[in-house]
Amino acid sequence: MSGPVRPVIGRDNAYFFEGTAKQELRIQSCNACGTLRHPPGPACLSCEAYDRGHVVAQGEGTVYSFTVVHAPKLPGKELPLVVALLDLPEGVRMVAEVTGVPPEGEDALRIGERLVVDWNVIDEELTLPIWRRCPEPVEGRP
Repeated sequence: MSGPVRPVIGRDNAYFFEGTAKQELRIQSCNACGTLRHPPGPACLSCEAYDRGHVVAQGEGTVYSFTVVHAPKLPGKELPLVVALLDLPEGVRMVAEVTGVPPEGEDALRIGERLVVDWNVIDEELTLPIWRRCPEPVEGRP
């Protein structure tokens, strides 16, 4: 097998991967009550409606927790792999692969650190979100 393990795409999550193909980070929303939810599912946990939609997230998150995966070997991935649980400003948490950070040491990822989404284009059919540290602010700009 070459490349990463491919996600199973179905009715509940197709909108998410249609979004990643357009480099949009989408979060499932309930069209009946407006509740956001991730990971997606068939019915709203707040009002039990089956009327699903989505919103496009800002593409930023704050590290709530993280781990460094050393084993087992994962197809298409180089170990160690940094995986974070992010709080998104939209009010949901998302599991995220983090790139560009060492697994340990002074420059390792920290809880509370801000990350931004980027895109890992696997092939014509699959693009996955991958997260990076926020770029340093430019002097004179926020």
